Amino acid sequence: MASDPQQDDIDYHSLCDLAFEYAPIGLVLTEDRVIKACNRTFADIFGYEKDELIGQSFRVLYASNDDFEQIRDVGLTTLKSGGRYTDERIMPRKDGSLFWCRFRAHSLTPDDPLSKTILSYADISDHRPYLALSARERQIVTHLMGGKTSKEIARHIGISPRTVEYYRSRLLKKFHVSNVTELLAHLGGAQV
Repeated sequence: MASDPQQDDIDYHSLCDLAFEYAPIGLVLTEDRVIKACNRTFADIFGYEKDELIGQSFRVLYASNDDFEQIRDVGLTTLKSGGRYTDERIMPRKDGSLFWCRFRAHSLTPDDPLSKTILSYADISDHRPYLALSARERQIVTHLMGGKTSKEIARHIGISPRTVEYYRSRLLKKFHVSNVTELLAHLGGAQV
């Protein structure tokens, strides 16, 4: 007996909806930095109910306006050139606790990368426990993980390269390491 094509479409779409909703990573669709859809995992990772997030600016997921302003455009150049970007970053939950997550972005509109974007978030706290860092240290570490130089970091966050060097030096001393590679490995929970 032949199957009904309309029923097949319904089943396929139902399966796609289930896959999105219960994916083991947080998935979110944004338009111009506004959350248009997200799955349960995404809401759970950040400690929200889905309904609290739909229609909100992505700003709601950052500890402060400064954090949002500094981190939101990290990877924008990469999105413009290839449509995909990934990094690991420290993010706050609704209750204020901080955690490491793996962030991935795929733009559906490379000419205007933030017009329509699919993002994924994976909580990697089990592999990379959060260590107490100031907001500025978090910014510096995020950019160091992206391979940026002190001059590039300074230009991006609006401070002097000398100030970036000060924070780098402070981080090296704080974690008893001798270079940035060891610092990043230490923050990642790896043994060097």
